[in-house]
Amino acid sequence: MAKKKDATEERIVAVEEALSKTEQFIENNQKIITYVVGGLIVVVLLFFGYRKFIILPKEKSAEKAVYAAERYFEQDSLDLALFGDGINPGFEEIIDDYGSTQTGNLAYYYAGIAYLHKKDFENAIDRLKKFSSDDMYLQGMAYGAIGDAYLEMGDIGRAISYYNDAANTNENEFTSPPFLVKAGWAYELNNDWSNALNTYEKVKKNYPQSREARDIDKYIARAKAKLGEL
Repeated sequence: MAKKKDATEERIVAVEEALSKTEQFIENNQKIITYVVGGLIVVVLLFFGYRKFIILPKEKSAEKAVYAAERYFEQDSLDLALFGDGINPGFEEIIDDYGSTQTGNLAYYYAGIAYLHKKDFENAIDRLKKFSSDDMYLQGMAYGAIGDAYLEMGDIGRAISYYNDAANTNENEFTSPPFLVKAGWAYELNNDWSNALNTYEKVKKNYPQSREARDIDKYIARAKAKLGEL
């Protein structure tokens, strides 16, 4: 009993000593601690203030500004979509003015696709690489479009890489199969029939209900014939 009491007293003493040391540290460094805590509070207030009074109003302005450019894009009026009509801004101006907003980020995607359709592949790649999204489909579509641009430029290796990125980003029934097939075609252009076959078989195995799976057997047969497996 006495030993248990001694042990308890020792723990109490140890805690008291630790508290005393903490109090002493706070007392000795009170100014520094005050500055640090005050600085953290200022940073937090600045962050929320910046978001409320700068970012959110800018986002709303960007959403209004992009409306006409999106309509021109839908109408396939690509130059007006990219560069505006003299009254309403195009995607390029929106990128310059609102690039840090979500709408400005989306403008990179629109601009990249517009340049791709105009066969301006270098600008398409530049804009699409600056786009980033957590959307299940959109990021994959952006990677796939970069792959298309590289393929048009004759850079088959990079096209394959981006097609695979497109297929593997948020794997799903709608965007993954078509980009796997495109990757397979690109492998064929490189006479890499082994990887082409593996890619086609992945479509058949993983996405049997997809539209691409309807024709996949003929691609598999072609690859196997080239490899001497038929």
